[in-house]
Amino acid sequence: MPDLHSLLLFLAAGLALNFTPGPDMLYVAARGASEGRAAGIVSALGIGAGTLVHITLVALGLAALLSAVPVAYLVVRVGGAMYLIYLGVRAIRSRTSFAMQRVEPASLRTIFRQGVITNVLNPKVALFFLAFLPQFVDPSRGNPAVQVVALGLLFDTTGTLVNLAVALGSSRAAARLRGTTRAGTILQKLTGALFIGLGLRLAFTSRR
Repeated sequence: MPDLHSLLLFLAAGLALNFTPGPDMLYVAARGASEGRAAGIVSALGIGAGTLVHITLVALGLAALLSAVPVAYLVVRVGGAMYLIYLGVRAIRSRTSFAMQRVEPASLRTIFRQGVITNVLNPKVALFFLAFLPQFVDPSRGNPAVQVVALGLLFDTTGTLVNLAVALGSSRAAARLRGTTRAGTILQKLTGALFIGLGLRLAFTSRR
């Protein structure tokens, strides 16, 4: 593991990045606002689980493929964008408002799975780990792969805590609006539009 100074610097930089709004945070906020606290929490946990995939890839050195091969980056980026747009279109076309829906265990599993997929199919997360984590790895202090995993888990933990706070805050703010069918329908349409916007943003964001 890195020394204490480097570890504190990593924590500070990680928290700053975690608090910066991005697709994952906006996804959690949308779920929490539209479907309630449980959905927001589950979506945050799904994002956290998806991050574990990126940590594993970076530790194994496979994420370098996204940086070295433009076609691979393009395929993953377009795949993630299409998935988000699909979620958005489905939400907008649905005739059942969030206010009329009941959250069932299967629905929570679906939300968790969507969170995982949304995160895994975001190549910028992999590229971020590829560029960020190695800066804090010191080969003289042990196996670099083990250090990457440890730092990645630390970052994922703080990021999940931030997203959980976002889920609780967004669900509480929208609780009153969900009390009516009309408001629930509006929230559903706005959520769908947000997902489509995130998909378009991911599709047309440059590689930098």
